[in-house]
Formats: sequence, C-alpha cells, structure tokens
Amino acid sequence: MIQALQLILALAFLVLIHELGHFTFAKIFRVRVEKFYLFFNPWLSLLRAKKFDGQWHFKFFNRNEEDELWAQHPDATEWGIGWLPLGGYCAIGGMVDETHSTEDLSTEVQPWEFRSKPAWQRMLIILGGILVNFIGALVIFTILLWHWGQDTLPLRNVTGGLYYSELMQAEGFRQQDRILAINGTEPVYLQDVMQALIIEGQRDVIVLRGKDTVALTMSEDLGTRYLALQNDFARAERDKARADRNYQKRSYVLIAEWLPFVVDSVLPDNAAAYAGIEKGDSIVAIDGVSTPCNILLTEELQRHPCDSITVDYYRAGELQTAHAFLGDQCKLGIVPRINFRFEHTDYSFLEAIPAGISYGWNVLAMYVKQFRLVFTKEGAQSLGGFGAIGSMFPATWSWYLFWHMTAFLSIILAFMNFLPIPALDGGYILFLLVEMITRRKPSDKFLEKANEIGFWLLIVLLVLANGNDILKLFF
Repeated sequence: MIQALQLILALAFLVLIHELGHFTFAKIFRVRVEKFYLFFNPWLSLLRAKKFDGQWHFKFFNRNEEDELWAQHPDATEWGIGWLPLGGYCAIGGMVDETHSTEDLSTEVQPWEFRSKPAWQRMLIILGGILVNFIGALVIFTILLWHWGQDTLPLRNVTGGLYYSELMQAEGFRQQDRILAINGTEPVYLQDVMQALIIEGQRDVIVLRGKDTVALTMSEDLGTRYLALQNDFARAERDKARADRNYQKRSYVLIAEWLPFVVDSVLPDNAAAYAGIEKGDSIVAIDGVSTPCNILLTEELQRHPCDSITVDYYRAGELQTAHAFLGDQCKLGIVPRINFRFEHTDYSFLEAIPAGISYGWNVLAMYVKQFRLVFTKEGAQSLGGFGAIGSMFPATWSWYLFWHMTAFLSIILAFMNFLPIPALDGGYILFLLVEMITRRKPSDKFLEKANEIGFWLLIVLLVLANGNDILKLFF
C-alpha cells in the first residue's frame, strides 16, 4: 500500500507540473486553455471547477455534460480531477490532439487558437511540459543534495575487490579482482562499471589480480545476456514468493563490493541467537561450503530452507562451529558490519545547484544510453508498467527516496515525451520542425490521422508493458 501510495502521488505530481508547463506557455502567448485535468475523466469527473463572474463554481462526482452557464464563459479554464489515475491533459484551444478533432475546430481561425500562433510560439507551448519535467527534476536533485548531502563509495575505498556473478566469471573475472580501467578510463564508482559494461557495451577491461595486471575482453552480447539472466532470476523469485507469502524476493547481483561477513548485531529470537553466534564473529562457511563474502553467504543459506546447518566462524582468532536451524526464510537473523569507508559531501545551497544539475544530466545520459536495450528481445521482456514502476519505490516511507525516485521518473517522462512519436510532445515537435524548415504547415487532417496512429501505438506499448507486469504476477 505504501508503494502504491508513493506511485500515485509521484505520478500526480509529475503529470501536474508537466501540464502546467503547457498551460503556462499557452497563457503567455494568449492561447485559450479550455480544460486542465489531473487524471483522465472518461464519462465523469471527481471534481469540476470554473471561475467566472468573480467566483469559483464547483461540481463533484459530475458527468461530463455541457453546462449552459459554464458555456457562456469559454475564456475561463475548466479545472478538474478525473477518476482514472493514468495521466492527465491540458486541452488547448485550436490544437488537434487527443482532446480535439478537426471537426471540433471552426472553419475560421481565431486569434486565441493554438493554430493561429507562429511556429516558434507553438514550439514553446509543446516544449513547456518537457522543460518543466526536466527542470523540475534538476530542482529536486538540487534540494536533496542541499538538505541531505551525498554519500558515495569510491572503488578506491573497496580494498577487498569485488564480487562477480557466474556470468562475469565466465567473462574472465575472478573473485576480488579490482577493476583499474574500462576502455582506458578508470571507473570511480560501481555504477560506472555497470554503465560501461552493460549499458554502453564497452569491452576492454584491465583488472588487478593480486599483484598482477590482467587484460580482459567482454563479449559483445554481455548486456542482453545479463538481461536474460535477470529475467530468469526474477521469474524464479516470483515462484518462491507465490509458494510462500512471507518470502522476501531478492534481486540478481551481477557485481558488488566484496564484504567479508563480520557480525555487527544478532537479532533476538532468531537462528543465530539460538546457535550462540555473537557480535564480532566472522562467518566463513555454511555446511562446509566456504562463504568468504556476504553475497555468497546469502546464496548458500538459500539452499537450506527449513534445514539444520553448521556455521563455521572465527571468534578471537579461533575457528568455531555452531549448529543452527533455518526457517523457510533461510535467514540467520544477523546484521553484517559494513567496513567500507563511505565519503559524505555536504553542499551549501549555491554549491548544490551545479551539483544537482550535473547529477540530473548524468541520470538522463544513463537512461538514454540504456534505452537501446529496450529494442532487444530480452529488453522487451524486461519492460514494465505501473506495477514495475511502483515496485521501484521502497516498502517503507522515506521522503528522501520518494523525492529521489520522483525526480528520476520526471527525467524519464521528459525523455519519453521527447520521442518523435505522434500523440506525444515529440511528435508535435517533429512536425513543427518540418514546418519551420519547409515553410509549409501540415494540414489539420494530417495531424489528426498522425495522432490517431500515435495514440494506438502508445496503447500497444501500454498494453505490452502492463501485460508484462500481469504475466510476471501469475506466471
């Protein structure tokens, strides 16, 4: 419920500021805005409001019927809230879009209509939503950095090297290799490694293995193979969750920091507490299988649901063995000690502005680069709709994580709307660019047909993305 609430609030905020971007530029250029709705309102609206004769007039849970009194004030915008939380719209007078067809337009062009304005003004009205979403994300990132600062973990502080999944080991990595360079550039953070190898498809890697320097060459299809393994892993986790309602699903770990499992605390009434494991113990094996880092420990525990196991650990330099019984969650009930040296940076308000802008640009660049994977079979299977987006929010409320995810979604919304697909802002921008170059304006009939095609294309994408969510839920 908390994830669903965060999703609805985030989407409501993003839709609201997006449409306000269109609305603001329309008003600047004296274009009539007939309706402004948060959420869609087929057949009826939760709220309808209009201000005329110096006062507001409201209608609640009202059918979308024409009101004679309201119709006498066409210059006043009708504000409303729909019941279908899948978006929103800003109905601009004289514009052929999902709210108007060519039949709705008068034969004579009116000075307050969108179509009567110069191409550059129409361009800014269309760009308004995209600009506000992107600038809004930069503002949010700036405020987050100003208020909370930033915690980072540079790879130079991960002295124990990295953990590598079986996929990466097949590429030539060995556990605890330290990555020195990828295509000649030293990665600063772990996300730089992921971006270079998976998203950008860079292939030449130099690692430090003990005292030796080793050169590796990645496979060309590493990114798609990773997506395929990730999809298979997620499917297996869903099967476990369906079999056990209390099962906590995990994510596929491709690369991670190498963290030896030293006990920081023991939760009461759990397997480790009953086995006599204490704070400071260093766990090194489960049932005789070596588990030198936290991820390998977790993977080995998952193989013993509702089973008795032996736990080998060091205490004060002496190797000891305990016996424990795992429940169906396969957890010992211990919290590891994080020995990494994180770096915290505080920002003044003026310092946070360029830092927030830089952070937002980097997020956009990363998303644009990984967009290429969508056009692969594995990428299409990874597409998700509202369910997948909702699962990206944390299960417990955090203002920092809520606004961080909202800013991230705002950048995605800006980028997706910029795509040159009819019915999206990018489609209108494309037609306006053609008009400005050729000096010939596309006919309203052509725009109407293009919007119809784009609308049904978007419906197909929406069905595909949310269909994936449904398939993942039941299969």
